[in-house]
Amino acid sequence: MPAPIEFYFDFTSPYSYLASEQIDDLAARHGRTVDYRPTLLGAAFRVSGQRPLPEIPLKGDYSRRDIARSARYAGIAFALPDPFPIATVQAARACLVLQSQYPALATAYIHGVFRAYFVQGRNITEPAVLRAVLCDVMRDVLPDGSAGAPADAVLAATAGEAVKQRLKEAVDASIARGVFGAPYFIVDGEPFWGHDRLAHIERWLQSGPF
Repeated sequence: MPAPIEFYFDFTSPYSYLASEQIDDLAARHGRTVDYRPTLLGAAFRVSGQRPLPEIPLKGDYSRRDIARSARYAGIAFALPDPFPIATVQAARACLVLQSQYPALATAYIHGVFRAYFVQGRNITEPAVLRAVLCDVMRDVLPDGSAGAPADAVLAATAGEAVKQRLKEAVDASIARGVFGAPYFIVDGEPFWGHDRLAHIERWLQSGPF
């Protein structure tokens, strides 16, 4: 079976959100799956010397226009949230917990968190917001109304040293792979940076290296 597409993302990255709305279908068209890998851009920026887009003069103003235009072009719902950007440590830790304990629910959680932030404008740094997303996801497999308990257990696990260490290792591993921004994809060993490289990925999967 072909290797999955590695997708490195940060929940505070609007371009990661746009990519997340398209990458599953792209992968499926070519018999691939997607390996979602949360990372933290702040750590990558410290290594690369970059800064968050909103903090960069001129480029920050342009990026706000470009993100909204890119969403309209792709037909994806989007509203720039406030506050933006934000820390996404707990959201990323919860993702790792789900991938370990409830792997079948992890992708739905990722989409739920992205949409909560970039469509509904909900502050995903707030545990109550993450809990609501977790409950929505778990309700699909626990229709009897018992989703609250496992959602609480996932959030509680994010405070544990084991999960903290797992996220640190995941971030370190992403940087070791060369990830300096998000979204960042690796397809059969070939890196692609940016949601605007999805067309390149599609061609790569269709006809091989170019």
